[in-house]
Amino acid sequence: KYGILTTPHDGDTARLHSDVARSDETRLHPPAEATQAPNPLMSSSRTECEGADYDTSGPMGFSRLLLNKPVIASVAGYAVAGGLELAIWCDLRVAEEDCVFGVFCRRWGVPLIDGGTVRLSRLIGLSRALDIILTGRPVSGSEAYSIGLANRVVSHGTSLENSIYLARQLSLFP
Repeated sequence: KYGILTTPHDGDTARLHSDVARSDETRLHPPAEATQAPNPLMSSSRTECEGADYDTSGPMGFSRLLLNKPVIASVAGYAVAGGLELAIWCDLRVAEEDCVFGVFCRRWGVPLIDGGTVRLSRLIGLSRALDIILTGRPVSGSEAYSIGLANRVVSHGTSLENSIYLARQLSLFP
């Protein structure tokens, strides 16, 4: 009922999940009689740094997927570079208090390439986005909440549980 898409770090499993996300069983454009329950998105590893393992048959990554259901990111550990892009691509973000967001790739001159700069500035404002992008500094869970990067902050180890709870709440509405 709740299509939970995970983002593991090994490429084969990530491709499998990417295929499942686009399959009829978890289609994000379901027929009218199917549930419109949101999809919590959770990194199965403690650190989601790249998010680049998704095969979307294009030059870019996951951001080319077109979804009609809300997607909820469950953020645990580090969500940096492509992991940050994946988190801000989602409609809502439930972050653990000890998580870290950031554009660490900037430290090595590597840009965000999957719409992250545009999405981040739309989400938290240009000035705050520039601060995070240009400095490459870490952003804690509490700071992420205060600037609008995270919608909810929860205790360590409970982000997936809280994301599923949120998905259930949203699915009660028509």
